[in-house]
Amino acid sequence: MADADANCKKYGVPFYGASWVPPTAIRSEPNPTPPPEQGDESSGDGSPSISDDSSLVLFAGGGGEGRSGIPNALLLARFDFASNSLSDHPVARLGTGTDLPYRMAVHPGGDGVICSLPNNCRYFEWETVSTDVQELGLILSDRVIDELEDVGQQLALKFNYDGSVLALGGEIIMLFDDLIFGAVQDGKLRVFKWPSMEIILDEANSHASVKDLDFSPDGKFLVSVGSGGPGRVWDVTSSKPVASLPKEQDEVFGFCRFSRNDKNPVLYITSMRGQGGSIVRWETSSWKRVSTKQVVRDPVCAFNVSADGKLLAVGTIQGDVLIINSANMHVQNVVRKAHLGLVTALMFSEDSRALVSASLDSSARVTVIKDAKKNGFSLWIVVLVILLAIAGYYVKTEGILP
Repeated sequence: MADADANCKKYGVPFYGASWVPPTAIRSEPNPTPPPEQGDESSGDGSPSISDDSSLVLFAGGGGEGRSGIPNALLLARFDFASNSLSDHPVARLGTGTDLPYRMAVHPGGDGVICSLPNNCRYFEWETVSTDVQELGLILSDRVIDELEDVGQQLALKFNYDGSVLALGGEIIMLFDDLIFGAVQDGKLRVFKWPSMEIILDEANSHASVKDLDFSPDGKFLVSVGSGGPGRVWDVTSSKPVASLPKEQDEVFGFCRFSRNDKNPVLYITSMRGQGGSIVRWETSSWKRVSTKQVVRDPVCAFNVSADGKLLAVGTIQGDVLIINSANMHVQNVVRKAHLGLVTALMFSEDSRALVSASLDSSARVTVIKDAKKNGFSLWIVVLVILLAIAGYYVKTEGILP
């Protein structure tokens, strides 16, 4: 990884989460700042004008409860597509004190962000200082969600696609101290209606530890994977498990994501077997395993699927980022040493043209997706020209044509 890369910056905080900020988070104020006159180079308030071709990215992380001096914070950075560059510094920062924001779920409709902290979950709201993109910030909401108090650290947080349902899952950690033995984290899978927090599912025996969650595009199903045992499929309406996703031999499931572009979407689950990272495809009407493809030799520590369903992204413990064509499961692009530490988070932009990645080395990177079709077409043109040149040379030297 080259530190000089404009699309890769270090912000001084080990990152555990990354997400694109939905455009709906940027709300108009009652008295917005008037747009600058044509030819003006600033917005009129001393801030540079913002290009329409830029997006905000949210990062979460920190140094935890120790005395490392590394702050715990939520950071906003701006990515400019025209220059393929991340802002040199965060455009907004909100500290979280001694609480490490370990996981987060950004509401797709712009309602805010839920963060998993060591002992509970907190709700943060977007704060629009002005209509400029760079003036968007976060504040801790006055609303305390009682249902998420004292639940321990949650390992997975997920809204469904319309933001009407929130799912979260934790792990069971046992504490033995002075002859007192008990669970300090309950390991439950919980599903709530949002924002009412009416309980839909409260399952204590889903997994020993819930690693990842994802909703089907229509919101009817929730898939969970965890340590020990198979993956599970839950009917959100009935709150009942409807299918089990068995492992093969010594497989360890890691992440789960649905594709979003098909009438009958595919479910992807990452798995480890030996030293290789694989992606398992499942058919979602019968919940049968369709195929397993090893895509990398290293363990997979981050995974995402593009909104159009055409691309998969994998992050490894070596800091590599791989972009995979879902149609043939071939690796389309590899960014070696995209980060110096293991990749902790990956997310495609909503238009599927960029991928944000983050790492424990405090670095954030945005990779703009190359058009495989155009690149492939150009390659075939080059090959054709070379073949024609060889054929012409052969014909001439053999005297076939005068």
